[in-house]
Amino acid sequence: MVDVQNQRDYRHIDINKVGVKGIKYPIIVLDKMNGTQHVNAAINMYVNLPHRFKGTHMSRFIEILNEYRGEINIKTFQHILDKMRERLDAESAHIEIRFPYFIEKKAPISKATSLMEYQCLFAGENNDDTNDFLVGVTVPVSTVCPCSKEISNLGAHNQRSIVKVKLRFKKFFWIEDVIKMIEESASCEVFSLLKRVDEKHVTERAYDNPMFVEDVVRSVAEKLNLDANFTWYSIESENIESIHNHSAYAYIEKGED
Repeated sequence: MVDVQNQRDYRHIDINKVGVKGIKYPIIVLDKMNGTQHVNAAINMYVNLPHRFKGTHMSRFIEILNEYRGEINIKTFQHILDKMRERLDAESAHIEIRFPYFIEKKAPISKATSLMEYQCLFAGENNDDTNDFLVGVTVPVSTVCPCSKEISNLGAHNQRSIVKVKLRFKKFFWIEDVIKMIEESASCEVFSLLKRVDEKHVTERAYDNPMFVEDVVRSVAEKLNLDANFTWYSIESENIESIHNHSAYAYIEKGED
């Protein structure tokens, strides 16, 4: 059969990224407590396309996913990118994998158990000059406004906050450890299941530990700076304000060592 993709294109225009986007796919990722965890991921896969080729072979992206779906993790990511370059005869390969990750959490007082969801990201690029890979995690937390607490006779306004951290690193680490570190950097962590005794505990704990959005990103940065494994990071926190019709936002980025 005629291979249309490999036919010549005469417009002399290179394409930086071409591939498949929004693939819904079940994968298996490493789990600190249980060994592995089955998750449903959303995946984008791209390669570059030199100007001389009309198109790329889209089916080969899916073939590569089929080969690695049981072992997609921090340790194997570069192997997948290498395979993409080899199979598609490309100079560069890119992949982004977003997935929900579940951790079993116990309520602080009642010890009621439930699963808490966190959104995670694996993203990487591979070419002759770069073998880049980063891990991202999105963590919901709770914050109490220090200003509101200071000026109010009764109470203080609090809100759900969303903290997003992306990391480059030297060696393997557990996602769970980063999530815990982020939760410890806020007024209080968030739970899926709380009984009344737990609600009392977390609201009082948050009230005793007020934080601006600036405090959250600085607290996360302090902890990351203590670990030489992390060579680059970005931290953003958004407070979804309860008394304002806008969000408060802060961002920190550390350059490569």
